[in-house]
Amino acid sequence: MSEPTLPTRTCVGCRNRESRGQLTRLVVIDGELCLDPRASLPGRGVWVHNRACFERASKRNTFQNALRVKTLQVPSALVGQIPTGESDS
Repeated sequence: MSEPTLPTRTCVGCRNRESRGQLTRLVVIDGELCLDPRASLPGRGVWVHNRACFERASKRNTFQNALRVKTLQVPSALVGQIPTGESDS
């Protein structure tokens, strides 16, 4: 038998696909973008590799499109919670 494949997700910043463990999930709660460290909160979520991908997605308004919301607040403290590191892109 072949090994089961791990679920993959697409980073909204660089559009590269990775396993869930390599990405950080973000969700909208009451109109505000929030970190979902366990990737278990309900609702539509988006995935990013690191802070660079987060900032790239923010500049392009990718979060609003991917999360299908008209308005979105991004708390300044959230940026500090996103892991640093380099993406493969």
